[in-house]
Amino acid sequence: MTAQGISNGRRLFRFGLLAAAALLGGCASFSADGGMGTIQSATYADIGKDVVKVGDDQAALTAKARVDQLLRKPLTADAAVQVALLNNRGLQAAFNDLGMAEAQMVAASLPPNPRFGISKRSGTFELEIERQIAASLLALATLPARAEIARDRFQTAQMRTVEAVLKLAADTRRQYYRAAAANAQVTFYQEAKSSADAASELFKRLGESGGVNKIDQAREFAFEAELTVQLAQARQLQRQERERLVRQLGLWGDDLKFRVGSLPPLPRLQSVKAVEAEALRKRVDLRIARADLDMLAKSLGLTQATRFVNDIDLLGRRTYDRGRVITEDGHVEREVRRSRTLELEIDIPIYDFGQSKVALAEQTYMQAANKLAEKAVNIRSEAREAYTAYRANYDITRQYQNNVLPLRKIILDQSLLQYSGMLTDVTDLITDARNRILSNVAAINARRDFWIAHTDFKHALIGGGSGGGGPATVAAASGGDAGGGH
Repeated sequence: MTAQGISNGRRLFRFGLLAAAALLGGCASFSADGGMGTIQSATYADIGKDVVKVGDDQAALTAKARVDQLLRKPLTADAAVQVALLNNRGLQAAFNDLGMAEAQMVAASLPPNPRFGISKRSGTFELEIERQIAASLLALATLPARAEIARDRFQTAQMRTVEAVLKLAADTRRQYYRAAAANAQVTFYQEAKSSADAASELFKRLGESGGVNKIDQAREFAFEAELTVQLAQARQLQRQERERLVRQLGLWGDDLKFRVGSLPPLPRLQSVKAVEAEALRKRVDLRIARADLDMLAKSLGLTQATRFVNDIDLLGRRTYDRGRVITEDGHVEREVRRSRTLELEIDIPIYDFGQSKVALAEQTYMQAANKLAEKAVNIRSEAREAYTAYRANYDITRQYQNNVLPLRKIILDQSLLQYSGMLTDVTDLITDARNRILSNVAAINARRDFWIAHTDFKHALIGGGSGGGGPATVAAASGGDAGGGH
């Protein structure tokens, strides 16, 4: 290769670099916080909690210190939610998804990569060097529209991340109430079992002395045995609910010694007007659906604009050809030829003038529009249903607290007095004691269901959490055997 050919190749390469640099001036770049600022602001505004993306050792140490501080005291529902938002690895994976979405946005905003090529062919008497550069003009012309769609996709990814945060918060809060209710049931059954054990011991002695007949003694022993079974079932449920909460919190090792607090007392009834309008204004999943529809509209416009052309390529070629020619008198002379070529290649779909692409885009858009309309209808219904459940569970719980439990206590106290005065037999006493146990357990479950309904109602207005009909199953962390206090 001659010095002139090398110089021309360098000039061509420098020109390509300058053109690429000029195009890169308007490209998107990575944000300093990876898009987490929007997530943190929305989370604090909706539920008053902090979220942190653990991307280095310092962030991990800071989050761990905050979690340890919260775990030193018996957990409240709010503290459990904060621990989950700082410590759940599934949520951190959602933050990684957001980082990947940002990388895809930046990549989509870059101009198409040019294709460089160089070839050399040599023989005994000739040498041919060809350099070429090609680029897609269609991709370059549609770059602003594609970059705008990519930014919209990233903003939608941010809203989906907010939705994941809110869902984890709602699921953790529901599971906390289940675990706290299971603890309360175990505590109550233990108290009832202690009383039944003392009564059984008394009946055993009375039976030995002939002070009570065998059928009354057997009834008391059967009642004590049933309580033993119910206590064992309550303890098994307590362990299950605790482990489900452990998975939400992302805890393992020594952190499993945390203690769950008690169920909160019944608050004042929350009266909310225009729940449908508030849900339509705040629901994050509805905002996601609207953003998806806007993004599809832009994609449909781009498809319609480029329906007749699949691609346009610009190709620049420079050829250096050197050979030897033998003249008539037998002398060998050198012949050098240089040429430049500019080619334009257009890929035209002659069998399908974009009808299938446009039809597909239109149907995709209409599908999203119909789903958005359906979601708006469902959200109105979900808000009404959640408020109805919240109000009904409030009334049920208050009825147990104000009427059922006080009356059950009066009945049992009077039954004891009558039994002591030999005005009734042990059958009535055992029946009243059993009914009081059932009423107390039902009251605990009613308070649990109220707080779950309260959580469902709150998240029916902001999104990110469906009704808590069963155990929550949000990403689990690695762990060991659960243990510790309750």
